[in-house]
Amino acid sequence: MDIPVYHDFQQTLRQHRLFPLTRAALNELQINLGYLCNQACEHCHVEAGPKRTEMMSAATMDKILDWAAHNDIRRADLTGGAPELIPGFRRFVDGFLGLGVAVTSRCNLTVLFEPGQEDLAAWYAERGVRLVCSLPCYTAENVEAQRGKGVFGKSIAALQQLNGRGYGRRDDLIIDLVYNPVGPTLPPPQAGLENDYKVRLKTDFGIDFNNLLTITNLPINRFEHFLKRTGQLEGYLQLLADNFNPATVAPLMCRHLLSVDWRGYLYDCDFNQMLQLPMAAGRPKQLWHITRAQLEDAPIALGRHCFGCTAGAGSSCGGALA
Repeated sequence: MDIPVYHDFQQTLRQHRLFPLTRAALNELQINLGYLCNQACEHCHVEAGPKRTEMMSAATMDKILDWAAHNDIRRADLTGGAPELIPGFRRFVDGFLGLGVAVTSRCNLTVLFEPGQEDLAAWYAERGVRLVCSLPCYTAENVEAQRGKGVFGKSIAALQQLNGRGYGRRDDLIIDLVYNPVGPTLPPPQAGLENDYKVRLKTDFGIDFNNLLTITNLPINRFEHFLKRTGQLEGYLQLLADNFNPATVAPLMCRHLLSVDWRGYLYDCDFNQMLQLPMAAGRPKQLWHITRAQLEDAPIALGRHCFGCTAGAGSSCGGALA
């Protein structure tokens, strides 16, 4: 039986003389603090939600900070779930800042209205933490179809609160927004959509932000379940494969970023982490069992989901790639 092309990402790389795919110099840790979240979004590849109990311990946080101090890490990208809900989150952020590490927090916006988070906007602003915030559309209908009833209004109120603290209006307080399609389609061109967002959010709500990051929905976990239920999985997989763009391969996040889960285990990217697809055989499993130098030129673990990051203009935690 022939295997459809979308099942073999390695073969596609070979056809374009891009295999093997190996790691470049490490410049950022992306750390998932746990899967607890105040939302349960339809597209969420983490399958995060209010009932998840996986959370990083204080001991693991300390080991990561110690490793960062001895391996010249300059950037840390903190994610979840809602990372702010994990006990010790604020101490963890301050630990990185104390090392001179620039911190990005992936904030779902509505967490600002959770009990105990009333001062979160001010706390972020005082520290100059870069924020990457989810807002899959500038209309209530599309946002709530993906993220749940009432989320749009809270998201707008949170953005206004963050603007009031200087985010998006001061050069040292960066807030980027994340767009991902509601359904099984590729994102539109990032630059044009960013302009639409800026006009609509400013006109309708007086909101300012820095950049829009377009991210493709990967067919894993909760979004894959949705595609199966609606009979769209095969078509979406083929769409991603048909739109493979070799220009997106060199800047892929898996080449320069290291994904660390809530227990300290290592993966080439956040998507591999969610699929429990470990780094290449023989590599140490936890962060503190490896050095930065050992990572360079290591092979990257691949799967059919990798077409999601290389389709069209490409997709990564930093938005479009090409």
